[in-house]
Amino acid sequence: DLLAGLGLILNFVFQYVIRSETVSLLTVGFLVASFAASVSSLLAITVDRYLSLYNALTYYSERTVLCIHTMLAGAWGVSLCLGLLPVLGWNCLHDRAACSVVRPLTKSNVTLLSASFFLVFLIMLHLYIEICKIVCRHAHQIALQQHFLTASHYVATKKGVSTLAIILGTFGASWLPFAIYCVVGDPDYPSVYTYATLLPATYNSMINPIIYAYRNQEIQRSMWVLFCGCFQAKVSFRSRSPSDV
Repeated sequence: DLLAGLGLILNFVFQYVIRSETVSLLTVGFLVASFAASVSSLLAITVDRYLSLYNALTYYSERTVLCIHTMLAGAWGVSLCLGLLPVLGWNCLHDRAACSVVRPLTKSNVTLLSASFFLVFLIMLHLYIEICKIVCRHAHQIALQQHFLTASHYVATKKGVSTLAIILGTFGASWLPFAIYCVVGDPDYPSVYTYATLLPATYNSMINPIIYAYRNQEIQRSMWVLFCGCFQAKVSFRSRSPSDV
């Protein structure tokens, strides 16, 4: 998310302040890679959340460091490949007619990125719907066992579902304007339209750390250990509850 904001600033500077075709290709590639990494990271988190609820009893015993590293390598590998496309020749520097609303990316390049986003959005939507079903099913099973749904379980379930709605709503509201504009926009339109639709995606990168980390106690403990080293409490592994989703 930090790289995404930095990439947008660098791209603006080398597009309108310091003009250089070579550097422009590098900055737009960096921008594509950083935003792709941000989106793919959200997808990886969604998959991890789904697995942690779907296989709640065996999740922590089956999840290995190799699995996590493979997921991270896959996310960043795909992002870097997408970012290298403009540098490797998929650009419109020598064919202005092929330019998209994001110069010097070609229309086919931008269409591919937009299609990839819509695919990621649909996958996340499907997985979060499945997560909501699992959460509601867990709450129903608890209610059957205790003959009623306690207030704490009701609050936890409501909190979990509302958190999912906030995550998916924020993601869709941030990225859909730019993805739609890339498909329907014309390269002759003023560049301000492109930046106006791309800015919400930057807002999403600003909001992500708050949504995903602020309310997660395990991440808070890890941050204390990383930057302070004064909090040595061990994190206990347990299955996810509805409020943790």
